[in-house]
Amino acid sequence: MTQVQTGWGQKYPAPAKLNLMLRIVGRRADGYHLLQTVFQFIDLCDWISFHPADDGRVYLRKPLTGVAEADDLTIRAANLLKAETGCELGVCIDVEKNLPMGGGIGGGSSDAATTLVVLNKLWKLNLSTEKLMALGLSLGADVPIFVHGHSAWAEGVGEKLQAINPPEQWVVIIKPDCHVNTGEIFSSKELTRDSKSITIADFTAGQHQNDCVKVVSQRYPSVQSALVDLSEFSEARLTGTGACVFAQFDSQESAVSAYQSLKNKWQVYLAKGINESPLFTNLRMENHVS
Repeated sequence: MTQVQTGWGQKYPAPAKLNLMLRIVGRRADGYHLLQTVFQFIDLCDWISFHPADDGRVYLRKPLTGVAEADDLTIRAANLLKAETGCELGVCIDVEKNLPMGGGIGGGSSDAATTLVVLNKLWKLNLSTEKLMALGLSLGADVPIFVHGHSAWAEGVGEKLQAINPPEQWVVIIKPDCHVNTGEIFSSKELTRDSKSITIADFTAGQHQNDCVKVVSQRYPSVQSALVDLSEFSEARLTGTGACVFAQFDSQESAVSAYQSLKNKWQVYLAKGINESPLFTNLRMENHVS
């Protein structure tokens, strides 16, 4: 069966995210940590296009260096959709990778979410957003926020989401030359696991702590160095367990100034915070046109 439909072959965004704060407020019996965090998207994106494969196979046009194709989150997401629905259609997935891997800004999780959302449409599977989020959670704790598509206050293990609209500020991000092992950080004896729960109003009033900062900084000196360098320009924060650190700015001019000052020493990105995922902006426009 040949698949002919709007959307095949066009590029869809898979945006990065930042954790604007991260508190660990407890631990479940199964070992998962109970969190409070705030997710906001930024306008840095991977771009993914999907091409019909009439033989029913799911494969990558160009596998990522160092990642086995079967382990790629886009491949796993597509195969999960097929297994869940019995869909027999195939797809060739082409990923334009711009987001740093292992940086804590959600590149792989976002790629998986874009695959779930777009193939749900292209394959006409009609799964609900809630079902796609549940499938996403089985691929990784950060996948649901990208399926949700709006900046959110998150609790539980990060899957209980309430849409919020933090200020859409300019952001400078440093990616230190290291990969932080998230499992190692969350299993650390020194990690704070009993932070007091706060409210959205507390966050809005300026409570931005990330309970992982101390442990990550001790184990990864380059993260600590990046925090120090960035803090000369604005409040420097760790996103998730890192390795990326970021600072928000009230004006494009001040963000550009910090970016220019840091770019010769660090791998640095200039971005804008956005509350609606560009994937969903794109899909809404596409639906309006069609």
